[in-house]
Amino acid sequence: MKAIRYSRYEGSLEDLSPEEILGLLEDFLLDSGFSDPFQRYDPDPERRPTLEDLYDALLEALLKNELVPEDWLREARFAERKEDTRLHQALTRMLEKLREAGYLRFPGEDPTNPAQGGYKGEAGETRFELTEKASDFLGLKSLRELLGALGRNAPGLHPTPHHAPGVEKTGETKGWEWGDPLELNVPETLKKAMAKGLMELSPEDLVIDLSEYTASMSTVVLLDCSHSMILYGEDRFTPAKRVALALAHLIRTQYPGDRVRFVLFHDTAEEIPLSRLPLAQVGPYHTNTKAGLELARTLLRKMGGELRQIILITDGKPSAITLPSGEIYKNAWGLDPLILAETLKEATLARKEGIPIHTFMLAREPELLAFVKKLSQITRGKAYLTHPGNLGRYLLLDFLNKKVQRN
Repeated sequence: MKAIRYSRYEGSLEDLSPEEILGLLEDFLLDSGFSDPFQRYDPDPERRPTLEDLYDALLEALLKNELVPEDWLREARFAERKEDTRLHQALTRMLEKLREAGYLRFPGEDPTNPAQGGYKGEAGETRFELTEKASDFLGLKSLRELLGALGRNAPGLHPTPHHAPGVEKTGETKGWEWGDPLELNVPETLKKAMAKGLMELSPEDLVIDLSEYTASMSTVVLLDCSHSMILYGEDRFTPAKRVALALAHLIRTQYPGDRVRFVLFHDTAEEIPLSRLPLAQVGPYHTNTKAGLELARTLLRKMGGELRQIILITDGKPSAITLPSGEIYKNAWGLDPLILAETLKEATLARKEGIPIHTFMLAREPELLAFVKKLSQITRGKAYLTHPGNLGRYLLLDFLNKKVQRN
């Protein structure tokens, strides 16, 4: 009988899917500046990686995972023009895959048609943009990493203590009223029909099933991008971004009625679209928590709905406010009375509007603890003392387990 030998299959770089390529680039795309010691001590919030940076990052990831053939490396080492090597050509094709799959585009391209045309020439200083589809994919990866080992079922909508005709039946019934959907409880309705006769049956004799009443939630996530988020020997901003992306994916896929928006706060505050969130950087900034809360309240008013919340992720006490003149007043030493008063005034306004503020602290300094305790008391929100390594688990589990009540 003829012997058959089996060997391990080794695919080529051409076999990598766009999702596998994007996964290799995940650490590069989510970097907050912490991996670069020069940027860590002198951060540039306007820094945007170039296409050349993307080539280098992809090559580094392939080498780290031992995916480049040895003969390709030798060829690239001694080549006069890197563009003529098989390695560079493979890298170009891999990035083109990302572009064709709708994960990557160049500025000026039509966002509704990310695969249009081909890109030719040197990478140079060409900038690139991630699409919302890429941010959603990174959010899915983050969500799997954060919740994969917890043994949880997929989440549903936010439960409330109210009953209504709806999705998940409770076993309770009620008489039909004008405006109710006709979710008939057939056995109970037939009993009444048999007792009165079909000719005598009236709308009030119809019996419908009651279901759990669920509600939608509007959320604004405030991300602190002040200098301290990467300064003290620990990257706190990248884990915060991972959580924000995971939260976005969770809401978009499991809570279709919910809405979430993101705000970066530093010397001032700005809303950031989901597609720009992965590449967000810290800056040489102070912490203007008041500006962040003020913008979050404005966004929640526009988003509408009765159930609203602010999720605040920070590692420092407030150290800046915007004065009526537009000037930024800063004081990084202790809890400045003026800054504290103006920030808590903003929290009081949130309380009056029925908006709780749930705070996740990434540091343990006494001033931060004192501020967050006061903030939670004012808004009746929750406060969590966490660490960048477990921030996502705490944040997402609190979001999923929240029992929402309508007053």
